[in-house]
Amino acid sequence: MNPLKRRRFDDELEWVLQRLQPQVHELFKEIPLHVEDYPSKEVLRITGVKYMDELCGLFTGIPIGDRGPYPSGTLPEVVTIYREGILKASSDRQGRIATEHLRHQIRMTILHELGHYHGMTESALRELGYE
Repeated sequence: MNPLKRRRFDDELEWVLQRLQPQVHELFKEIPLHVEDYPSKEVLRITGVKYMDELCGLFTGIPIGDRGPYPSGTLPEVVTIYREGILKASSDRQGRIATEHLRHQIRMTILHELGHYHGMTESALRELGYE
């Protein structure tokens, strides 16, 4: 990824994170937020996504409502967001990215994946406008 693009994304991510509700910041104490340029080939294979810039985010782990009393032997819960996917989703037809669209997409992606952490399905998140 172009270093200037990455820097812009990361600056806007910081802007968004500073404005998220305190409850979201409390969640990040339990579930880390990872930021990557794009998903790995393994993630693409598992999710069935064809192109690296089609995926904006991913929750991995066991949703909070599905956990048993003894979660040993399971991988930790993680929210990962992907710069390339979010940048593409924020772009207009000419490839331009307005700052407000980028900020909105970053925020929506984070909240969408945290919704999965809470056990929400894609259709439930879509109904709430978190797609």
